[in-house]
Amino acid sequence: MENFHINLEEFKVLGKELVDKVQELLHEGNIRRIIIRDNHGHTFVEIPVTVAAVGAVVAPVLAAVGAIAAYVANFTIVVERVQPHPADPPAPPTETKV
Repeated sequence: MENFHINLEEFKVLGKELVDKVQELLHEGNIRRIIIRDNHGHTFVEIPVTVAAVGAVVAPVLAAVGAIAAYVANFTIVVERVQPHPADPPAPPTETKV
């Protein structure tokens, strides 16, 4: 079983750029969760990776994000990315003398 490492990235965006950036992030494959916060650190919405996997759910999520963008000017988008750890090299073979 592979071990995974989670990286957090933050993006500062203006309200008018929020929907485009979230849409761009949803199309990436290694995203685990997207968190949208305001200037004060209050969380508006958390979008789990399963939403990105189900295409029919993406449109309502983007509509909600657009509605949020109308109320606040600046946002921070926190992105959890999942990256597999590199595989451990195989152990060297042991020699047995017969």
